[in-house]
Amino acid sequence: MTNQAGRSAEIVRRTRETDIGLTLALDGSGRTDIVTGVGFMDHMLTLFAVHGFFDLTIRAKGDTAVDDHHTVEDLGICLGQALARALDDKAGINRYGLAYVPMDEALARVCVDISNRPWLHYQVAIPDQKVGSFDTALAREFLQALAQHGGLTLHVDLLHGGNSHHIIEAVFKALGRALAQAAAIRPGLVGHLSSKGVL
Repeated sequence: MTNQAGRSAEIVRRTRETDIGLTLALDGSGRTDIVTGVGFMDHMLTLFAVHGFFDLTIRAKGDTAVDDHHTVEDLGICLGQALARALDDKAGINRYGLAYVPMDEALARVCVDISNRPWLHYQVAIPDQKVGSFDTALAREFLQALAQHGGLTLHVDLLHGGNSHHIIEAVFKALGRALAQAAAIRPGLVGHLSSKGVL
């Protein structure tokens, strides 16, 4: 379901591994209500929404008794699908977004092009395999699914940092800021920001 006036979308995804309901409003105020069964992702997705000024509600259940992989990847799929639906034909948007975000000693840079050409460049060296019970390699899996299903060209780079929690937090905050900038309506722009006339 897509609301053109409010640039919002609702996604429901049910598989043998996960059951996810997600609603996203692009022109929000950072309100969140997120319960995924993966505590660290609840935290990261809250940061993403707050710093992107998105309203985001998620209820997710997954086979976390196996591990968190399926839930985290499917969250990326659902958020990407919601973003694509909420943007509809992408007319009038800035298209590009860039954010540098520090988190104490860590500094992350995220560049995004809402281009319909999915691509992820991910240059983020995370020192620890785990933050609490969360497998830090899953941050990349989430971003890959988001880029693929949101039609995003996404470049994520860690410029420096040593604390694994801080590094991933900086990435998600920067992701929110960069996507908010890219998805924002550009005053005076008619149609698509492309020499081809279409995205």
